[in-house]
Amino acid sequence: MPVFSLPSKYGIGCFSKEAYKFVDKLKKAGQSCWQILPLGPTGYGDSPYQSFSTFAGNPYFIDLKTLIKDGLLTKKECKTYDFGEKDDEIDYEKIYRSRFKVLKKAYDRFKKSEDYNNFVKENDFWLEDYALYMAIKDRNNGVSWKEWEAPLRDREESALARAREELAEEIDFYRFQQYEFDKQWKKLHAYANAQGVKIIGDIPIYVAFDSADTWASPELFQFDENNNPTGVAGCPPDAFSATGQLWGNPLYNWEYHKKTGYAWWIQRIAYCLKLYDIVRIDHFRGFDEYYAIPYGDETAVNGKWMPGPGMDLFRAIEAKLGRPEIIAEDLGFLTPSVLKLLKDSGFPGMKVLQFAFDARESSNYLPHTYPTNCVVYTGTHDNDTTRGWYHEVGKDARDFAKEYMCKPRLDEDTLTGDFIAMAMSSVADLCVIPMQDYLNLGSSARINIPSTLGGNWVWRMTKKQFSDAVVSEIARVTKLYGRMPAAEKEEK
Repeated sequence: MPVFSLPSKYGIGCFSKEAYKFVDKLKKAGQSCWQILPLGPTGYGDSPYQSFSTFAGNPYFIDLKTLIKDGLLTKKECKTYDFGEKDDEIDYEKIYRSRFKVLKKAYDRFKKSEDYNNFVKENDFWLEDYALYMAIKDRNNGVSWKEWEAPLRDREESALARAREELAEEIDFYRFQQYEFDKQWKKLHAYANAQGVKIIGDIPIYVAFDSADTWASPELFQFDENNNPTGVAGCPPDAFSATGQLWGNPLYNWEYHKKTGYAWWIQRIAYCLKLYDIVRIDHFRGFDEYYAIPYGDETAVNGKWMPGPGMDLFRAIEAKLGRPEIIAEDLGFLTPSVLKLLKDSGFPGMKVLQFAFDARESSNYLPHTYPTNCVVYTGTHDNDTTRGWYHEVGKDARDFAKEYMCKPRLDEDTLTGDFIAMAMSSVADLCVIPMQDYLNLGSSARINIPSTLGGNWVWRMTKKQFSDAVVSEIARVTKLYGRMPAAEKEEK
């Protein structure tokens, strides 16, 4: 359940009282984990996988009611802005045009404290570059750093010093946003943990080209002498896409990372482990081999596979951080070397039930093939809802599902419940069900259609949808298949 999909006032899900109520209902339903999407600030396309920073938080998630309670805003001020009229869909354009204006009012009344100063000091390793980057970006009407004037684009020290002086107020405003985000998220995270709910976070393997990370640390990436990418990330052509997927993210300079002992990656994982209890790493395959597409190509057809860091990276992480709880997003075509990397790492991989009945996917998504060390999903944010899947797939897939589940017919009203039962009854150590499936919603509640722009990342749950009846049903099926936390089992 993405944070942005929570019900709340002011147009988008956030760290509001509704988030706390959501946690309360998870506890009541016997759930021990809440998986979210990346929390970073989003840009063009609104994708949480294309963030302006690897480390920063999304200011859209700051709860305005908390700022009202803290005396930094008034209800009247918040009411003067248009955050969108729909309670089941996010209007990102209206959020973008309103959210920063109202946060600026809060910042103008904000008094720095020791807690604030400590936050700024502790996060200096990313916060200063990010705040400066965003302030310069705003002054340049939001264009990518590659289009800035050369002295700033190339980070000439005299130009940076002048920008810090000229944009001091704007830089401070971005520090304030990150402080409020951090304070509110940590409070919600601690509350969830106190209710017996762990947070599963999500980190994209790649960073966005238009980000503070690439601007501040170009040496981390495969850039030429002019800081243009030599290659970008994506996926090769397959049964799903004849021309492949062109993501456009810059690729890592793994030789440089190895020379530094993978210091940036260790820092990144360590930071994530402060935000989350368990970390899902997107596109795990890219650590074994990554698909490199020549920069400037319009499709992924001419890409080629290149060797990634493999276990060398994960050994370095374990040597510094111990053994973190990590889920490997290992979906897609897996070669023997990827399977070996997954086995050597010991991380649980992902099993998606919707893929089990698709002839284009290998059969290891069928529940009878699962190892215990895996996480099963009915679908993910990139899939249609299970009810939507019923209409999306062809007759062959539906017939196979009927045969596999020993069902004489598939009923779209009961299919989602059948899929949830199949996932719950599997031997997978962890079972994660998208909230839309518990609500038995159709395609209108889909989060994302990969490789498309517009209409994604907008679904929101309304206040009445997560009803007591839904809570009871989740608790019933969780108990039925022996997945209640131990203490909960005894109580129920």
